[in-house]
Amino acid sequence: MRSDIEIARAATLKPIADIAASIGVPEEALQPYGRFIAKIEPDFLREAGADRRDGKLILVTAINPTPAGEGKTTTTVGLGDALNRIGKKAIVCLREPSLGPCFGMKGGAAGGGHAQVVPMDAINLHFTGDFHAITSAHNLLAAMLDNHIYWGNALGIDQRRIAWKRAIDMNDRALREVVVGLGGPSNGFPHEDGFDITVASEVMAAFCLAADIDDLERRLGRMVVAHTYDRKPVTAADLKAEGAMSALLKEAIKPNLVQTLEGTPAFVHGGPFANIAHGCNSVVATRAALKLADYVVTEAGFGADLGAEKFFDIKCRKAGLKPAAAVVVATVRALKMHGGVAKDALGIENLAALKAGLANLARHIANIHKFGVPVVVAVNRFTADTEAELDLVRRAVGERFGLTAVACDHWARGGAGAEPLAHAVAALADAGEGQFQPLYPDELGLWDKTRAIAREIYGADDVVADHAVREKFRALDAAGYGALPVCVAKTQYSFSDDPSRLGAPTGFTVTVKDVRLRAGAGFVVAQMGDIRTMPGLPRRPAAERIRVVDGEIEGLF
Repeated sequence: MRSDIEIARAATLKPIADIAASIGVPEEALQPYGRFIAKIEPDFLREAGADRRDGKLILVTAINPTPAGEGKTTTTVGLGDALNRIGKKAIVCLREPSLGPCFGMKGGAAGGGHAQVVPMDAINLHFTGDFHAITSAHNLLAAMLDNHIYWGNALGIDQRRIAWKRAIDMNDRALREVVVGLGGPSNGFPHEDGFDITVASEVMAAFCLAADIDDLERRLGRMVVAHTYDRKPVTAADLKAEGAMSALLKEAIKPNLVQTLEGTPAFVHGGPFANIAHGCNSVVATRAALKLADYVVTEAGFGADLGAEKFFDIKCRKAGLKPAAAVVVATVRALKMHGGVAKDALGIENLAALKAGLANLARHIANIHKFGVPVVVAVNRFTADTEAELDLVRRAVGERFGLTAVACDHWARGGAGAEPLAHAVAALADAGEGQFQPLYPDELGLWDKTRAIAREIYGADDVVADHAVREKFRALDAAGYGALPVCVAKTQYSFSDDPSRLGAPTGFTVTVKDVRLRAGAGFVVAQMGDIRTMPGLPRRPAAERIRVVDGEIEGLF
């Protein structure tokens, strides 16, 4: 069996100008990065979208992830290819991969098998430099903050209340907590500091929610980086940093155009964490795709409880997007794991465990319906799946919800393997039955928004927090941030805040351990459980298997 990178390397790619032409983008509107990658100039996007109705937005989400694998990105790519195969004009919108997972445990994020975006190695490693620009903008702000204090601290910043760390796009646990400024007065002032991975940076979140470069500069200026001795917030605008940060991001904000293995146009742009942030590609790329295609297929990070909820309640709410349909991806293997089967026994038919694990899928379907979005279930097929198992999923989804569950094998067959899914999705989107609405209104208080998510989406009895955390919620409401949406940071593996509780647990509460303002991004983070903004490498990182052989990268997956 060929690896993902071997499949990608064997493909014959079209010149990026040809891909652009297929969606009406002229060559003069491209900023090429080699032969197969380009950015699109914003002037063209503004003019092109002025008098064209938006296409239909389709979200691909999934059940809670397991070590068995679900294939959400692969399904997103396969569905885009399949829509074009059946005569629809479709574009795929994805996040850019972070170097942290690429060299860590998860691997790349360009899809897999015969459903990939390409050139896969370039997309996974550096790409067009967007993440480097975001890292530089983040660290410029950190440097200007320290420099302001060094030169007299005119703003009266309390050095004990600096909230802005450094950033680097790499898993490095040794950088979580550091001390900087050692070596005497000429090196600044000694203080505790640390690093977040770039995808957890608020600059990344603001970047992906901004409408354009002007909006991005305003968002950057609103970011709170510290507090004064009398507890007043200090922003990037107070430090006069937002202009220079925007200059670093001027090229990065332009959406990146690539292609799938089958020549479907794909925007790959932005990549915020799906825990500490909203886990979606950029608003700029999504809006561009909606003006250039009749169907836009995008994804949100992790399962629907984290990814879809944030996509709907944060991205769609703030960008004015109205999804026409959603696809929930599941695998027989993952459902059996939610039903209690160990990973090493997933290849054995087990209808009882599969039936028990279907409770996880059922809750995700019910949750998406709460947003008024119609659903199709995609069963990403593995070779060990039996017909009895696939039939059980189809019957359960049909009998309980009256929905279609479509078995797909796009990993092995590309777009041809997802054509039945494409027909089902197009029919659902074209029916116009979607009546999208967020889960909660803007005017609801921050604590009540968090409770609504916990009860309605996670199935929790309630949400709890200690007095100090509750006071933070009240202070944020009082300071005028109460209208912001809530971004919950918790484990992706369970509806609860305990990663070991698989399936569809009930009879539990979730605990908010902290709440953090992200004024520039435009949301408040409610942290449940132990979520790290700087991951570490696993015992055997993927980096050990990556090398260059005869001028080609090997081991990247």
